[in-house]
Amino acid sequence: MALSMASTTVFAAARDYVSIVGSSTVYPFATVVAERFGKSTGNPTPKVESTGSGGGMKLFCAGVGTQHADITNASRRIKKSEFEMCQENGVKDIIEVQIGYDGIVVANSVDAPHMNLTRKDLYLALAAQVPGPDGKLIANPYKTWKEVNPTLPATKIEVLGPPPTSGTRDAFAELAMEGGAKKYADLATLRGSKDEAEIKSLMAKLGIPENAFNKKGKKVFKAVAHAIREDGHYIEAGENDNLIIQKLEANHAALGIFGFSFLDQNSDVVQGSTIEGVNPEFETIADKSYSISRPLFFYVKKAHIGVVPGIDGYLAEFTSEKAWGEDGYLAEKGMIPMPAALRTSIGADVINQKPMTADGL
Repeated sequence: MALSMASTTVFAAARDYVSIVGSSTVYPFATVVAERFGKSTGNPTPKVESTGSGGGMKLFCAGVGTQHADITNASRRIKKSEFEMCQENGVKDIIEVQIGYDGIVVANSVDAPHMNLTRKDLYLALAAQVPGPDGKLIANPYKTWKEVNPTLPATKIEVLGPPPTSGTRDAFAELAMEGGAKKYADLATLRGSKDEAEIKSLMAKLGIPENAFNKKGKKVFKAVAHAIREDGHYIEAGENDNLIIQKLEANHAALGIFGFSFLDQNSDVVQGSTIEGVNPEFETIADKSYSISRPLFFYVKKAHIGVVPGIDGYLAEFTSEKAWGEDGYLAEKGMIPMPAALRTSIGADVINQKPMTADGL
């Protein structure tokens, strides 16, 4: 009886619409699916909010019940700490749905010079600390792109990018910043080391304080590689990628970081920089030759399916071939489709409402 009463209390104020939060990158894809679902079924159109991947996870994992979101979008996989937070708050059965791929672009105005960058350039331009002449890490001294790489223009480093709550920021740090930091031998060795003596020796050589020690060199490396400078050369521009594009139109000296779909939809005003000789394009992201690309996801509370009307219908719409298929309407919006076999496998897990496990997190 107590359990029955608790369940009734949790779901007492039932909603008649699906509540979706999370990633600004996934937002346009989720929005078009929500609109199609609403029009084709006559059900209320799901409410989609752009809160950033990290912000969405906090809202999603806060608890079970209609006062909490049903689905959260993410431009990177759920973190182990977030999965554990969900479990602690009673969000036990979570359905993980990978929906496709996206590239992270470093773009500027079409009226500005096209940039040819490497991940090493991005690391040196944006990291809080970089290796100095003697190999020790120093506060980032670089003010212009030419100081980073003599082949680049002598314009001020000014990059508009996402805040720490953003999945795009997380993915950029992992793919671009780590990729650049690994070009330095000591940092690359630190990343792969699990030998305590070697880690301490490398930390001393790099000038990393002893209190930053971790038995896994990878964690010490990440603390260095992921730290973005805070001296005005990197400007946090919030979770609104359209706002970044507007600012790039107004400031031709600036670069902006956002998902490929926003480049694809605004190619008349912004252009994507070449990264290590490869342009950000549909084909290069699909075949993984563009180095800064990542999978996209959303997560569903199984406990809300059948309680909040429309969740199962929304899932069916999103995982239909007309939506996420090779010729689907999401591809037209700039999302890179997954291979057919992977779509079939994930689609089956959605139909069977198969909860994810913590394996691999």
